[in-house]
Amino acid sequence: MEVAIEYFSIFGGLDIKVNTTLSLEDSIQNLILDDYRYLRNIMTDLTSNDPLLLSILSGAALGDRRTNSSFRRAKVSFATGMECVEELCDMGVISLEKSLQHLINQSGYGDVSKKILFKNPFVRFWFAFISPIFKGVRDGNYEEFYKEFQNRKSQFFELIFQELSMEFLKQQFKNEEISQVGRYWDEYIDIDMIIKTNSGKIIVANSKYTNNKLKKAELTKLQKDCETIDLKVDIFALFSKKGYSNELKSLKGDGLKLYTIKSLKALKQFRYNIIK
Repeated sequence: MEVAIEYFSIFGGLDIKVNTTLSLEDSIQNLILDDYRYLRNIMTDLTSNDPLLLSILSGAALGDRRTNSSFRRAKVSFATGMECVEELCDMGVISLEKSLQHLINQSGYGDVSKKILFKNPFVRFWFAFISPIFKGVRDGNYEEFYKEFQNRKSQFFELIFQELSMEFLKQQFKNEEISQVGRYWDEYIDIDMIIKTNSGKIIVANSKYTNNKLKKAELTKLQKDCETIDLKVDIFALFSKKGYSNELKSLKGDGLKLYTIKSLKALKQFRYNIIK
């Protein structure tokens, strides 16, 4: 599943065959870096090669996906940035995601910026790692790419892990008749997944794509975040790439669900599409 997630994060959406027996870096070089000019033409057709649109996409791919921070990275005003975002949404390149702030019971939390969600994993990869340093890649110098990729790849893969974790969680609670599903964020807090059922049950989860086992502190932080925003939670869930500490595993029960990357094997459609 780790291989599937990482390959999907990069090659998802490309109509090509991927040999997952090769190293990820070799596959990237063979299928993307060495084929830069062909893929650049595809990206040009997708975005009309508009410099403002390219800047917005790189700003979102490199940052936390919030519109305001993406616009700051792109060095454009909020008004200009939103015009670009609306155009990109119309083109089918991205969509906008809104925080589930309406689930909060207490007052004092105003609207926050929406988040930009790429509809195609490869497009996100391109604007995170290729477009910002295109001159070196174009000229066959891949040193800067490999340096940036090694430094940021775990963080980059985390969004796809989170997306798949959300799909898995929806399947786990599909018999509960889900009424709302999404993410919550404000100026200080980010919660990866929130599910509300028709009966009013709230399930909250976070996912971490790191090479370290998650400890109790991860659960404690999630609980405190929910307390801060006065979100009454029935079930907490965590998703981890590498498992959990014994202390955290001892707390597992009806009110705490712990899942690993292996749990996502239940997403058979994902496995069919990605694992060749």
